[in-house]
Amino acid sequence: MYGNSAVTTTKGSPNPAAAWLRRIETFSGPAYRRIAEALEAAVAQGELQAGDQIPAQREVARIVGIDFTTVTRAYALARERGLIEGTTGRGTFIRLRTIEDEAGLVDLSMNLPPPPAGLNLAALLRETTGAILARTDPATLMAYHPGAGSLAQRAVGAAWLAPVLGEVAPERVVVASGAQTALSALLDHLTTPGDTIIAEAFAYPGLLATAARRGLKVVACPLDGEGLEPEALARLVAQHRPRLICATPTFQNPTAATMGLARREAVLDIARMADVTIVEDDAYGLLPTTPPPALAALWPEGVFHVATTAKTLSPGLRLAYVVAPPGHAEGFAAALHAIAQMPAPLMAAVVTSWIRDGVAGQVLAGVREEAAARRAVAAELLPAAVGGAESLHVWLPGAVAAPAARERGLALVGAEAFRAQGVAGEGLRISLGAAGKRATLAKGLRELATLIR
Repeated sequence: MYGNSAVTTTKGSPNPAAAWLRRIETFSGPAYRRIAEALEAAVAQGELQAGDQIPAQREVARIVGIDFTTVTRAYALARERGLIEGTTGRGTFIRLRTIEDEAGLVDLSMNLPPPPAGLNLAALLRETTGAILARTDPATLMAYHPGAGSLAQRAVGAAWLAPVLGEVAPERVVVASGAQTALSALLDHLTTPGDTIIAEAFAYPGLLATAARRGLKVVACPLDGEGLEPEALARLVAQHRPRLICATPTFQNPTAATMGLARREAVLDIARMADVTIVEDDAYGLLPTTPPPALAALWPEGVFHVATTAKTLSPGLRLAYVVAPPGHAEGFAAALHAIAQMPAPLMAAVVTSWIRDGVAGQVLAGVREEAAARRAVAAELLPAAVGGAESLHVWLPGAVAAPAARERGLALVGAEAFRAQGVAGEGLRISLGAAGKRATLAKGLRELATLIR
């Protein structure tokens, strides 16, 4: 039985992540606490990284020469400290340290998908990259690749977007290194400095920043509970003759509004009659259990559709698919190539493999399940917030981030980050996915409810 004496030897382990156990010798106190402290030190000093798998409890008991219940108690303490997480059937892994771990903040500002229910992304990524490297010549992954993506990658992208677009020819799909890159390339491709575009009154900051750098005039269209107001849009189109209309039709950022089918058709009728191209930023389109049809599905000849994996799978998978109107993909691909020559081949290979093998569908289902659970928590604690059942964020119209919010442990983002020029109005976009745990989110939302009252 291992008690309070120092450990001087171990019996060896096939798991290289067991090397941290040697640190037990440097701590004093009960055995279970020494193990937890050794694990914490290994994480703090970089010996163990987020996603690393550590030995099973029985293996630790065998290596160190202690009883199983002591190791169980040690792992429970490590879990309580936020160091590890376990996945049934997969094992125990070092947990990603989130902003609330590092700074004592509950992050309600960063719009991330939550950890997918029942899955370990780090383990999935490790398995997939290992399989890719085992079957692919590394030199191929390190070389330059076609800017629009290979035909296989484009076909997989078309299949991934089928729930919102229906059947799409792979030749219309262009693979990009993230939605921001895609939007920048689209503005370069479709506009010239001095052109006018219509955007939502509260819009994605990346779009507004890119338009400003491009020298474009942004005309803000008022929003209601379904997004762009058709009457206002028709008036602005007639008055300004814009080059583009930019819109996020599902879980609009930041207001979380979703266009119903009739609204989508009304917006498209206005654009079609005026012969104005639409750029559809559909970052969240696949999140609803029953996704509404994309604008590009209803008017493929007039809409450039942008869909990112950052909001449906993981922000670390910085890949986006742009579906161009028939005959326009190659021209856009050339503009994209001038900004970002190609997506990272290994990342593109991972996403392609996940979609083809069904892993992406499992991750999306897990993200959707956890997003719905978190949205239910927000509905209970912030009943005034608006947003769909699976939305990654909700909108508190009229609310303002109090100066004391950060002192109270909350990271918030307000309407000022999203206002197009000349737009007034307040609100808070409350992101539900960045908090590492649902309980942490609930704690933050309770604190926020107290502040805004």
